[in-house]
Amino acid sequence: MSNPGAGVLAVMPLHTISEVYGEAGLRERLLLEITELPDADRVVDALELAADLHRDDRYGREPYLSHLLRVAIRIISHYEVRDPDLVVAGLLHDSVEDHPRELAGEQPGEPKTAALAVLAERFGARVADIVAAVTNPTPDPDRDKHEQYREHIAAELDRAPWARIVKFSDFTDNGVGILYATGPAMERLATKYQPLPDIYRDLVNRPDTPLADHVKQLILDQLDRADERFEAILDSD
Repeated sequence: MSNPGAGVLAVMPLHTISEVYGEAGLRERLLLEITELPDADRVVDALELAADLHRDDRYGREPYLSHLLRVAIRIISHYEVRDPDLVVAGLLHDSVEDHPRELAGEQPGEPKTAALAVLAERFGARVADIVAAVTNPTPDPDRDKHEQYREHIAAELDRAPWARIVKFSDFTDNGVGILYATGPAMERLATKYQPLPDIYRDLVNRPDTPLADHVKQLILDQLDRADERFEAILDSD
């Protein structure tokens, strides 16, 4: 299906764009959002890198890039953050976690560390720092993986206010968008994510979280919606 006019895409819900127009529609929406963004060429560069790194990855029934595009678009459109570093980090937030060796290339050293060095050289130290804050460490096989995940989020985002913005958008896409998951993944993800909204509520409400009050309320409302969806999924067993 051909994409609608720019005016329609600009106001259409992100998951609706995904369902009706797919990755191409989301790409067009992002390009609309960055038209007046400083350093927009760097965002386009990040988009092409993300598309290459995640070219074979899937997010439920859609290309993984669609998830990354929604995360980046939401930062600009919903959170009103017109900071290219945050948009670039949104597009690349899973790059080090999912494709460290491919990103690091021939760089020496531990793959994730080398991959972050590549991001810093190509997009700046601030982008690399934000991506590092939302990148999960290698899990300890002797501990509960969900507990480790929660501890990592709480510790890293406690000291990284700007990274919270990327993580809020990521969680909204995963949590509120959980109904777009397929098969047993829906229950698995609900189990993983159900304990997290209270952690995010605390982070949203902190005075050093660099978002407008009405945006914070929007995110809190989305966390409530995610709670409702997790409960409905897990109570249906």
